[in-house]
Amino acid sequence: MSQIVANLAASGARQAVNALELLYAQALAEHGPETPIGFPDTAYRLPLILGMTGQAVEKLGDVETVLASAKTLLPPGEPSLGEALEAGIATLYAAEAIQAIRYVKQDQPEILTGLAKNGKNGSNGTHGTNGHSADYRLNGPIADVQLRSWGIQLVDGRMAGAAAIIGCAKSNAVAVKIVREFQRRNILCLLCGNVNGRSIIHQLLEEGVELGYDTYTVPFGTDTVSAIYALGFAARAAMTFGGMKGGQKQQILEYNRARVPAFVLALGGVDELKVAAAAGALNFGFPIIADTAVPEILASPVTKYEALVGLPFDEIAGRDDLERAEKLVQKCIEVRDIKIRITNVPVPVSYGSAFEGEVVRKNDMRVEFGGKKSRCFEYLRMLDFDAVQDGRVEVVGPDFSQVP
Repeated sequence: MSQIVANLAASGARQAVNALELLYAQALAEHGPETPIGFPDTAYRLPLILGMTGQAVEKLGDVETVLASAKTLLPPGEPSLGEALEAGIATLYAAEAIQAIRYVKQDQPEILTGLAKNGKNGSNGTHGTNGHSADYRLNGPIADVQLRSWGIQLVDGRMAGAAAIIGCAKSNAVAVKIVREFQRRNILCLLCGNVNGRSIIHQLLEEGVELGYDTYTVPFGTDTVSAIYALGFAARAAMTFGGMKGGQKQQILEYNRARVPAFVLALGGVDELKVAAAAGALNFGFPIIADTAVPEILASPVTKYEALVGLPFDEIAGRDDLERAEKLVQKCIEVRDIKIRITNVPVPVSYGSAFEGEVVRKNDMRVEFGGKKSRCFEYLRMLDFDAVQDGRVEVVGPDFSQVP
């Protein structure tokens, strides 16, 4: 591993553990050690900590042991490869405990306020239309029932893989392009993080992209710490489908490395905490692909393929932003060696399993024919074959040009 990257990972891990220590002390003073703690809709409580250590964190006082475990993984000086990866695990411990404490403080799931005016209704809440703004509640941890549903889709081929997308794209149009390309390939998008306070979640909501389980686009949170929901999902996948038990750290990591076609896509600038979280993801065998210049790591003992890569200049030279976005998506698929089994259909819209639950809402339609509020009839007239002119359409009455 590049020494620059290793140093950043160690520094970011110290930041995460220090943040947990401060938040934990505050929560203890406010709520007491016997306060129940955990994530909703999962029997695994804090799944990553359970999977890695075997410890079931059930009350606030149990976080003391988690904090101590995380501290033991922090390197004392300039880290080696192994120490940087362990620092990544410490970051994940701290992140999961932080999010659990935020649930105790009722600060999770995150709620976005003051969203842009051109948004549309979402599956987890609403944001503004027609010049108004409102709140939008993000997802939080993935429920166990949804985990099992997606596990079946991974097995039967409907879902090709999973992308943890961290940060913010160059523009709203690029953000939409990246997600649509993943959706078209039936790849689950797990969204989190920000660059200078702006997240890809903001970008997608502003463009009216419907988020939620049904559309394979799950918004976790606008900070890097919320990426732990994606890695907790990975730990639960190993325990649910691989038969692993809590505490079987190496078996869980190996299961994900070999069986879970996932990767991390880092958009925009990176900081120490993002690098530390990425080091944690590397332990699972998930490669990191960046859209910025990074010190590449083309070989690693913990991933099957490249560990950290960016787009080579010769692959993006002369291309516009949307072409670069499409190339970035393809690079992710190539690095993780995901097998895509779809048929290209020449239609001018994105398509795939990810769109099965998407709803076309009334405010999005220019005109509506039929429906429950009006009568609609179809008239069919038979003619001889020679009397039918291919491609000819005759509109009788007003057409779209007369509809505002």
